[in-house]
Amino acid sequence: MPGGRRGPSRQQLSRSALPSLQTLVGGNLGNGAGLRNRSSTSVGLSAPPLSALITPEPVRHSRIPELPLDSSLLFEFLLFLYLLVALFVQYINIYRTVWWYPYSHPAASTSLNFHLMDYHLAIFITVMLARRLVWTIVAEVSQSSGRSLVRYVVLIAARLSLLTMCGWVLCWTLVNLCKNHSVLNLLFLGYPFGVYVPLCCFHQEGGKSQTAPADCDYPADHQQTDLTETPFFRPRDFLFLLRENLREQFSSAPHMPTHTCPPHTHTHTPELIRAEVEELKSDFNRRIKEVLFNSLFSAYYVAFLPLCFVKSTQYYDMRWSCEHLIMVWINAFVMLMSQLLPPSYCDLLHRSAAHLGRWQKLEHGSYSNAPQHVWSESTIWPQGVLVRHSRCLYKAVGPYNVALPSDVSHARFYFLFHKPLRILNLLIWIESSVVLYQLYSLLRSERWNHTLSLSLILFCNYYVLFKLLRDRIVLGKAYSYPVSSNSLGLKSQ
Repeated sequence: MPGGRRGPSRQQLSRSALPSLQTLVGGNLGNGAGLRNRSSTSVGLSAPPLSALITPEPVRHSRIPELPLDSSLLFEFLLFLYLLVALFVQYINIYRTVWWYPYSHPAASTSLNFHLMDYHLAIFITVMLARRLVWTIVAEVSQSSGRSLVRYVVLIAARLSLLTMCGWVLCWTLVNLCKNHSVLNLLFLGYPFGVYVPLCCFHQEGGKSQTAPADCDYPADHQQTDLTETPFFRPRDFLFLLRENLREQFSSAPHMPTHTCPPHTHTHTPELIRAEVEELKSDFNRRIKEVLFNSLFSAYYVAFLPLCFVKSTQYYDMRWSCEHLIMVWINAFVMLMSQLLPPSYCDLLHRSAAHLGRWQKLEHGSYSNAPQHVWSESTIWPQGVLVRHSRCLYKAVGPYNVALPSDVSHARFYFLFHKPLRILNLLIWIESSVVLYQLYSLLRSERWNHTLSLSLILFCNYYVLFKLLRDRIVLGKAYSYPVSSNSLGLKSQ
């Protein structure tokens, strides 16, 4: 307006804008984190730590109800029963006959060619499938406290009798199999144990970090340096690991990690959170290895090993037998995952991932005008903060970030568990796909052995799918319920 007071220009407005976080904090932070301006020079003003200026958003956890979980003994019995049904189905697929033909053209007098079956192999497979059930019974008996001497002696005698009987049956079947089959076929009997040896060695890697008591008293870093410095185990170490595993199985229950919401004023909270994540990662990897090995072990002995001992003159449907092998492995995998990763354990992983946070790596040159800090391991970083670590620029994604920016395992842990229903949804999707495919195959089946096989397996799958859907409905409502501010900092039950 002519003659009036002229307002500031656009350039003056940009220079006199509100002070940014870089101007408030300065270049020398009390916690060791510095700031960089556009010309990569630090401002020589002292300032309080970043945690004193920016308070991270507190992490709020939902409370989930206690869902019923099968006991170890009941689950092992149900798994053993399912594997027996699957073994029976595989024998039907291999040794079926056309028993409905009239007697004028007798193809067979029974529904199966029983004279072609090797009963010693069937007994051997049954004992191998029952190993988890027997081991669970022995562990339950060993952990039961016997107050009287007579009861203790009876329990020891019963345990030794059960193990002796199983060992005698295995030896008896192996001797008869050695008489009737070649060496190549006998090598198939013990092939899975060659896979168990490296898994057993790596299993102790997680066991070393499981010596911490509850309530955030986590192990120190020097307790894990022994395994990191010696990547290969000597025979003496392997025998020691086997002895320790046997003693743990017979003495006490496996360690269950715990989680406690850390106080925001504690100076060592980031170190404790990262130590908790390392413990949970080791425990989760141990459970996944156990699931993979036992599911592959079950599928191998149920569906693959009977095919190795079929005579060359015996005809069977190869495609259907291979399809049965895949289905047994998937169903055993889902059953073991649902038992070893229950909802309470997945919620524990979710709570720890919420406190860990995640960093997103940015390209060089981006956010050049925004304040950038030097990452510090003792700082709790809020969401949206830019930090520099190992000559790279990272942006905080979670509301509460203490993860190491360059650690890929931290990013993977947050991706898997920051959504509490991710694993459960994956298991439901896998089991639903299997059930739908089996229903489709049942509708199109034209052979009696296919109809019988699918009907028996579907009954087992319905039970597993029912439990997964029940947990999904309950947990979906629990996690969707708004969390009040009064529940912050409370210990998870």
